[in-house]
Amino acid sequence: MKYFFLNVIKTVPVLILITLIVFILVRVTGDPVALMISENATEQEKAELREALGLNDNLIVQYINYMGSIIQGDFGESFRYNTDALTLVLDRLPASIELAIVSMILATIVSVPLGILSAIKRNSLLDLFITGISVVGKAMPNFWLGIMLILVFSVMLSLLPVSGSGTLAHTILPAVALGTGIAAEMTRLIRSSMLEILGQDFIRTARSKGLFEAVVVNVHAFRNALIPVVTIMALQTSTLIGGTLITETVFAWPGVGQLLIQAVNLRDMAVVQAAVFIIAIAVIVSNLLADLIYRLLDPRIKYD
Repeated sequence: MKYFFLNVIKTVPVLILITLIVFILVRVTGDPVALMISENATEQEKAELREALGLNDNLIVQYINYMGSIIQGDFGESFRYNTDALTLVLDRLPASIELAIVSMILATIVSVPLGILSAIKRNSLLDLFITGISVVGKAMPNFWLGIMLILVFSVMLSLLPVSGSGTLAHTILPAVALGTGIAAEMTRLIRSSMLEILGQDFIRTARSKGLFEAVVVNVHAFRNALIPVVTIMALQTSTLIGGTLITETVFAWPGVGQLLIQAVNLRDMAVVQAAVFIIAIAVIVSNLLADLIYRLLDPRIKYD
C-alpha cells in the first residue's frame, strides 16, 4: 500500500505538467477569443469576453487562476453546449469505457489462444500464418478498418447498424475496429513471452515430473508469460479511452473521443481541456493498476 500511495503522489507533478502543456497549447494556437466568438462580433463583445475569461491578466496569473479552477473541478462552461465542460465529458465517459472494455475483451479472446498456439507450434506454417495475420492487423489503421467494416457488414450485408449506440449490435463493429490492432499486438507479445518462458528450467522440470503438456503450457508457462502482457493491456485500455478519436467519429459513437474532435473543430477550449485532463487521469490510473496486477501475478516482484 505504501508503494501505491507513493505512486499516486508521484502522479501529481505529471498532472501539473499536463495542465501546463494544455494551457500553453490553447494560447499558442491563436487568440482564444477569436477562436470562440463569431467573426461578426463587435470589438466591445470581444473585450467583454476577454475580460470574462480573465485574458487581460498576464500569463502567470492566468495559469494560477486556471489551476485554482481545476482543483475545484471547474474547467469552465462549454459555449457550444451551454453546460459545464467537465460534466459534459464525464457524461460521455461511460460510452468510451464500454467500448474500451468490449474491445479489450474481444482482443483478449482472440490473442491468448493464437499467441499460445503460435508459440507451441514455433516455425510451423501455422506459426507463420498467425504471425503474418498479426502484422497485417497491427498495420491496419483503425479508421480504415472501421470504414471497411461498415461497407461490408452494414452497407453490403445489412447485418449491423452503421452508427449509434445503445445495443450490442451497435458495439460490435467499433469494438472490432479498435480491438483488431490490440489483438495483433497482444498475440505477438504473448508468443514472444511464451517462447521465453517455455525455454526456462522450471518448465523442463515440470515436464520431467510427468505433467500433461496442457498443464505445463496453460498453467505454469502462461501465468509467467502474462506479466509483460499486463502492461500492454493496461496501457492499451487507457489508449482506447482517449485514442478512439477517429473511430468514434466514424461510427458516431457518443464517447469522449468524438466529443473531443467536435470540441477541437468548434474551438470549444473548455471541453478540450477537460477531455485531455480526463484522458490523462485514465492513463495514470491504468499504469497504477498494471503495477498492482504485477504484484498479484508474481509475488517475487518487490517494491521499495
